[in-house]
Amino acid sequence: MTPPRLLTAAALLVCAALPFVLTEYQATLAGFIGIAAIAALGLVLLTGISGQTSFGHATFVGLAAYTTAWMTRYGGWPPLAGLAVGLVVTGGTAFLLGLITARTSGHYLPVATIAWGASFYYLFGVLPGLGGFNGFGEIPSLFPGISRGTAAALIGLVLVASTTLCANLLASRTGRAMRALAQSRVMAQSLGIDTARLARSTFVLAALLAGVAGWLFAHVQRYVSPAPFGLSASIEYVFMIVIGGASHLGGAIVGAAIVVLLRDQLTELLPRLLGSSGNFETVAFSLVVIALLHYAPRGIAPALFRGRLRPGLPETDRGADLPVREKPPPGTLILGATALEKRFGGLVAARDIDLSVHAGEIVALIGPNGAGKSTTFNLLSGALAPNAGRIRLTDQDLHASGARAVARRGLARTFQHVKLLGEASVLDNVALGAHLRGRAGMLRSMLRLDRAEEAALLWAARQQASRVGLGDVLLDPAGSLPLGRQRLVEIARGLCLDPCVFLLDEPAAGLRLQEKQALAGLLRALRDEGMAILLVEHDMDFVMGLADRVAVMDFGEKIADGRPEQVQDDPVVQEAYLGGVA
Repeated sequence: MTPPRLLTAAALLVCAALPFVLTEYQATLAGFIGIAAIAALGLVLLTGISGQTSFGHATFVGLAAYTTAWMTRYGGWPPLAGLAVGLVVTGGTAFLLGLITARTSGHYLPVATIAWGASFYYLFGVLPGLGGFNGFGEIPSLFPGISRGTAAALIGLVLVASTTLCANLLASRTGRAMRALAQSRVMAQSLGIDTARLARSTFVLAALLAGVAGWLFAHVQRYVSPAPFGLSASIEYVFMIVIGGASHLGGAIVGAAIVVLLRDQLTELLPRLLGSSGNFETVAFSLVVIALLHYAPRGIAPALFRGRLRPGLPETDRGADLPVREKPPPGTLILGATALEKRFGGLVAARDIDLSVHAGEIVALIGPNGAGKSTTFNLLSGALAPNAGRIRLTDQDLHASGARAVARRGLARTFQHVKLLGEASVLDNVALGAHLRGRAGMLRSMLRLDRAEEAALLWAARQQASRVGLGDVLLDPAGSLPLGRQRLVEIARGLCLDPCVFLLDEPAAGLRLQEKQALAGLLRALRDEGMAILLVEHDMDFVMGLADRVAVMDFGEKIADGRPEQVQDDPVVQEAYLGGVA
C-alpha cells in the first residue's frame, strides 16, 4: 500500500474511533477543526498551490452557510437541498468574482479580495431577512438524534473525502498546471496552459470547498451571523495554511487544528491574564506566524512529512503511446518572420528582422548581450506581440496569437533564465510539457478517471527525460539539480510537447564538455527527425560545430545570415561580436 493510501486508511480509523474516545466538549472542538480544515483545503489550492493570495475566503463559507440556513429555517427545505443550492450560489459568485480578479496578480489580487470580503460581511448584516448583525438561529440540525462524537466522525469523513479528491487533483496534468501558475504564467502559457481559465477554475473550486464547510458550520452550530465570515475570519484561514504549510494538503489540517485549539484556549486565558477583554488571540496567532516564518517558513506539515510521502515511480512500466504530430518534409519552411519590429516606448529592441527556420535545420541566433535575441525569441513564441511585421508557423499567420496558441501549433521553447517547478520532481516538470497532449479536466482528475491518460503522459515524460540523460534523477526535486541539468529538464519538457519547431535559449550554459557533446548529439538527432531548431547561444565552438545556418544580431538589427564559415569570415560580424577584424 502506498504512503498516501496508508494515511487515508489511518484517517478513516481515527474517524471511526472518535465517537468512543472523545468527550462532548472535545467532539465539538474536533468538529470545528474538521470544518475549518475543509475550508482551508480550498485556500491551500488557491494560495499555496496556484499562487493566488486571498483574504476573502470566509465570504464563501458565509454564502453557503446563510443560503442553507435560510432555506432550511424559513423555507422548510432539507439540508441536502441547502447544500446543493448553497454550492450553486457560492460557485456562481466565485465565478463572477473570478472574471474580475483572477487575471490580477501581485498586490492587486489580495487588495481586491479584502474589498469584496468586507463588502459581503456588511451585506450579511444589512440584507432583509438575515437577522441583521445579530444573525438568526433555530437552524435544523444536520445530524438529529446523534451524539457529538458521531457528528465529529461524519465531519471527519467529509474531510477525508475532500482531502482525497484534492490529492487526486494534484497528482494529475491539471495539478501540475496549477503549480505552474504560481511559478510562472509566462512559462505555463508557453506550454499551452490556459492560465486565465485555470485560475478561475481553481478560484471556484476553492470557493466550493469553503461552501461545504459553510454548510456544515450552519447545521452544526445551528446559528449564523456575519461575525464568523468577516475579514478577521479570512485572516484566520490564512494563518491556518501559513502555520500548517500553504503548499501541502496536510497543512490545512495541521493548521486548522492549531488555530482552533489555540483560539479556544486563548480566548479565555488571555483576558484573565491581561485583565481586560479583546481579540488578543489574533496577536498570539501573529506571533506564532512570525516565529514560524523564521524557523519553519514552509509550515509544520512539510517538516512533519518530509521524505515520508515521497512517491515511487509509476507502477505501470509503460503507458500507452501518445499521438505524435506529423512532421513536415525536410526543407519545408516551419517558422518565418518578416520585417519584425518591437518597441518599448522609445527603445527599439528589434527592427526589421527577417528570419526563417526550415524542417530538418538548426539555425543559431547569436550576438552580443542586449542585441535583441531574447526579445526576438519572445516575439516568435508569442510571449510578446510585435509592433510591426509578420510571423508564420507552418502555413498559419501568428499575428497576435499569444503563447498558448503558438504552443498548440507546435512551437516549444526554453528560457534564458530557467523556469521550473523547483520543489516538484524532474518527472513532473517534464510531464508538464505534455499538458496539451492530455484532455482530462478537474472533475475527471479528482475522481481518478484520468489514470490511463496520466500513465501515458508520465510514460512520455520518462522517455524524454531519459533521452536527455535524466533517467537517474526522475524523482529528485528539479530545483536541487545543477543549473546545467536544470536546462536539460527544460529541454525534455519542451520535447514532451511534441513540437515541430524548438526554440532553445542558451541551452549549453552551465553544461560540462561531455554534457555539451551529448546535447549536440541530441539536437542533431532531432534535426534528422525533421524538427526545426532555433537556438541562442554564446559558446561559439558549440554553435559553429552544430548549426547549419547562423544569424547575427546587433543593436536590434540582423547584420548577417549564412553558413557558419561565411559568418565567421564576415568583417561586420567580426567587428560587432567576434572580436574585431584581424
